[in-house]
Amino acid sequence: MNHSLADQFDALAAWRHALDRRVRALAQFLAEQELGDAASSAAIDVLQRKLQADKLVLACVAEVSRGKSELLNAMFFADAGRRVLPATPGRTTMCPVELQYHAGHPAELALLPIESRLGDTTIAEWRAQPEAWQRLSLDPRHPDGLAEALSLVTQTRRVSTVVAASLGFWNDSRPQDNPPRLEDGSVEVPAWRHALVNYPHPLLQRGLVVVDTPGLNAVGAEPELTLGLLPAAHAIVFLVAADTGVSRSDLDLWNEHLCEGSLERFVALNKTDILDDPLSTPAAVAAVLEVQRGKIAQTLQMPLERVYPLSARDALAARIGGDAAALERSGLPALEAALAQQLLPRQRELLMRATGATLQALRQGSTRRLAERRRHVTEQMLELRGLRGKSQAKVRAMLGRLDAEMGDFERCHARLSALRSVHQRHVHKALGALSSDVLRHEMAAMREQLTGTALQLGARKAFAALCERLRAALAAARAQADEIQQMLRASYQQLNAEFGFAFTLADAPRWEPPLEELALIERSYGRHLGPLQAWRLSGESAIEQFQRLLLSRLRVVFETAAGAVEQWSKAASTQIDQQLRERRQAFAHRHEALQRIQSAAGELEQRIAEVEQQDKRLAGAQWRLDALVEQALAAAHAAPSAREDADELPLRSQAS
Repeated sequence: MNHSLADQFDALAAWRHALDRRVRALAQFLAEQELGDAASSAAIDVLQRKLQADKLVLACVAEVSRGKSELLNAMFFADAGRRVLPATPGRTTMCPVELQYHAGHPAELALLPIESRLGDTTIAEWRAQPEAWQRLSLDPRHPDGLAEALSLVTQTRRVSTVVAASLGFWNDSRPQDNPPRLEDGSVEVPAWRHALVNYPHPLLQRGLVVVDTPGLNAVGAEPELTLGLLPAAHAIVFLVAADTGVSRSDLDLWNEHLCEGSLERFVALNKTDILDDPLSTPAAVAAVLEVQRGKIAQTLQMPLERVYPLSARDALAARIGGDAAALERSGLPALEAALAQQLLPRQRELLMRATGATLQALRQGSTRRLAERRRHVTEQMLELRGLRGKSQAKVRAMLGRLDAEMGDFERCHARLSALRSVHQRHVHKALGALSSDVLRHEMAAMREQLTGTALQLGARKAFAALCERLRAALAAARAQADEIQQMLRASYQQLNAEFGFAFTLADAPRWEPPLEELALIERSYGRHLGPLQAWRLSGESAIEQFQRLLLSRLRVVFETAAGAVEQWSKAASTQIDQQLRERRQAFAHRHEALQRIQSAAGELEQRIAEVEQQDKRLAGAQWRLDALVEQALAAAHAAPSAREDADELPLRSQAS
């Protein structure tokens, strides 16, 4: 195992935990001072969920016989002292395999039978049905038994071409992609659709999830893999072989599934040991390897520094034998270092930006509330100090003026009620454009055009039309939000001027993220309706599964956009409620103070002292708010480092 990568995980976890503590302290302070509202609580909850999410998904993708399993053996199972994942010639992983660790769950291999593809139930839905999986316990202390159990992912079944077609592995119009016929006319298909391995490896315990994918045919045959798991991965390691370079099937796999620019991609040029030539010099071999590396970078349009030559076989042997020099020569440490130094810091950068934006918004909102409270206190203090040496008649006159102010304030309720009514009507229209009913209606319209036409150009046009209609729905919601923003701006200006409120206009929801996500979905899903992939959707169940996966992705986009609109709207309503409540409290305090002064002359100086003390407390609250936010921002910008007092996970696998 790469200790550097483990150290980076530990440092990132420690950084998350330290930052989460600061955010919790700020949230507690806001609650104690009654500075929070529903919008700020929701923002804190979202931030804390991001900080506590500790999973990082790494997908290994390649055509068959490129050495994926051997690479995973070298990275994760060398402590077992032998190969654990099947990586010998003729034995290849036939189904996607997820390596992960869930604390509190036993070490086990869970296998989903291939027959589950006959229906339209997705893998995500099958995960919620544990009885559908075949389970086998794993004992990390016994490497031979572990290897035997994991060899099940290579199992195949003999079926007729009719059954193979129903499972998505045979198509008469694409004979070049079909498996070879056996003597009896049957073909071999994978025995399993998906495999989950819960294993207590130190990196997996630290939150890494590794997805090992089969070759091009198997990848393309499982829509959920290409449309769900791979796009959701934080990084992709794409393997090519040093002796073949980028083959036609490698390039097809890259172009069809991995060329999306938003993916964090690394290329592993594996099997460099094949280039060793006893009739050539090491310098000549190195030159050949460098030429091959340059060609691969050019073909895949990747930066040269993202192509890492290595020998997974030599790395595994070196780690088993404890040969540090041989391990360094294998090239694997360079790839692992790149994952540690480039992938994890990017995750931290994204979290840091989200944290900074949330903290600044919380500070601005809370500072505004504290300033409003101090304004009321200052007005009351000036009023009370002006009573020094005044007669009872003066106090009665001030009470009369205060009653008049309170009457004017109560009369503004009609204006606020009208504002709320118009506001809610516009919000309802905006949310209506983002509702699940709209999404289902648009999907149904596409389904009518798509069913039975997956191999025709009409299917792609229907999908493009769907995306255009969904963009129009987002645009309609955005137009409503803009109209709300303009209305609130004008109303706030009038209310602030006439009634002394301190309403401020919050930033409108950002529409770029949902539009960008919709564009990403259009590109990734649209490829499956093109001439190279559309044949895979020729079956009714395949079309249904495609549509369900598409709907689930689109639902996330629209629900996220609707949630942003709701949170923004709630912030505006909460601001009004809060200022109304605090204004009433200020009036009540002023009225009580004047009545006490009217009834007892000695109350004036005592009341002035109380108000002065209240102002000091508010000033102290502002100082404390700024300090907590600055401490949290400092924690966010601090370089991650593993805490010395943190509970250390073992640096070696339990299989050792």
